[in-house]
Amino acid sequence: MRMRQWRLATAACAGFLWLAIVWNLPRSGRAQPAPTGKDLFDRRCGGCHALDGDREGPRLGDVYGRTAGSVTSFEYSNALKKSGIIWNAETLEKWLADPERLVPNNNMDFHVERADERRDIIAYLKGNPAR
Repeated sequence: MRMRQWRLATAACAGFLWLAIVWNLPRSGRAQPAPTGKDLFDRRCGGCHALDGDREGPRLGDVYGRTAGSVTSFEYSNALKKSGIIWNAETLEKWLADPERLVPNNNMDFHVERADERRDIIAYLKGNPAR
């Protein structure tokens, strides 16, 4: 009878040990929530752009619906100023995917490779008009 009790106790301890290990796994081993459009904007675009002021790139807070190259406080490439592009979901998608292909000889040499990230950044920009 004691052998059976010992086996049950051992199995119970092993089960509790397993639960303790799994419960305390590092959080990095668990799925992380998908980044938001704001997070992506901050990570991908925030080094050169802000919503409410010019930096190395022009302010983007009112970019959706704006004509490319039209912020008077920023010095754009001639190619972008002459492009006549109106920034909307389609043009921003093309721009973020490959700026040089959309407007050759522009000054932006950065692109966002992943389509889902471009989509979320564009949605974020659309929801952030000028302040």
